[in-house]
Amino acid sequence: MPGVLPSQRPREAAGAPQTPVAARKEPAVCPTDDEAKVPRKASTDKQSFDYVWRSAVAGGLAGCAAKTVVAPLDRVKILFQSHNPHFVRYTGSWVGVGEAIKVIYRQDGPTGLYRGHSATLLRIFPYAAIKFLAYEQIRAIVIPRKDKETPFRRLISGSMAGVTSVFFTYPLEVIRVRLAFETKKEGRSSLRSICKQIYHEHQYRKAALPVADLAAASTSTARGAASAVATAAAPLAPTFGMANFYRGFTPTLLGMLPYAGMSFLTHDTAGDLLRHPMIAQYTTLPKPENAPPGKAAPLRSWAELLAGGIAGLVSQTSSYPLEVIRRRMQVGGAVGDGHRMRIGETAKLIMRERGFRGFFVGLTIGYAKVVPMVAASFYTYERLKTYLGI
Repeated sequence: MPGVLPSQRPREAAGAPQTPVAARKEPAVCPTDDEAKVPRKASTDKQSFDYVWRSAVAGGLAGCAAKTVVAPLDRVKILFQSHNPHFVRYTGSWVGVGEAIKVIYRQDGPTGLYRGHSATLLRIFPYAAIKFLAYEQIRAIVIPRKDKETPFRRLISGSMAGVTSVFFTYPLEVIRVRLAFETKKEGRSSLRSICKQIYHEHQYRKAALPVADLAAASTSTARGAASAVATAAAPLAPTFGMANFYRGFTPTLLGMLPYAGMSFLTHDTAGDLLRHPMIAQYTTLPKPENAPPGKAAPLRSWAELLAGGIAGLVSQTSSYPLEVIRRRMQVGGAVGDGHRMRIGETAKLIMRERGFRGFFVGLTIGYAKVVPMVAASFYTYERLKTYLGI
């Protein structure tokens, strides 16, 4: 109003809309502000460094926990799969598993059951960290939205994650198997000596004949006989160095495709079934306050362990024959005449020694091992993800 000072103007009516100071959007300035209770954006952005290191740590610790639970059975399974001459007579029955554990305990004491476990932990932490991290990252690309989530996309995401992890950590796996393969009390090899031994081992593989020799062989004999002559006459080419740390790498990659793919696919599918609205009240827990938007409710402990155990059974069955072939190839420098066998040669040798059942030697141990191992792995990973707010 004219002639009235601003301070003398009448206040607005009591019913007029007000803009309270508390309702204004102010940035959070201390941990007690309401905004400080909201999950940080970095925890929901899978490409952020914050999410990457948290998921990697959760995955690495989950792998270590799982391997520690089943380390004794893992030692026995390796001895069975690699056809160790001291333990061949124990294969094929649960009684044999118990007897093998007793023999190891008598020879080496309790620590014998964890022979090679230090190398296992050195390998499994980066392996599991890379695997779970890669799965989260690849899944975010392959399945950008909920409507794109299909079993095939889940399978591809898991398979690619497994291949990525094994590529970077395979040499540590070879070292672990060689440590676990030793059974004699005397002459125990240290980690350093095992590495030197593997590096300097001279394995031999068939080298191709010169083209001229092949042509001569093919003109003097039938086509099939020429192939046999070429194989028999091919010189043995020595291989050593870093290549020795990748023995059995090809069957590992082939086996990882169904193993990791079926593991993640089965776990996620089982989790969806256990979260079905009809039974969700019995199988799920309330969402934590710091859960990122869109994250499914966590499963109860028994339900999460059940989903992981089923995933382990399915994945182990689908990839076990290739795992047996891989073990035999990995210990090739410790037994035999040093000839470096390929996948086909190893498979023929196993078939000749044990028949078709030879590809499933130790599978009962595998089942007994894989249920608690995969269950513990997924359980630990999911709980750590909840604890870390991702």
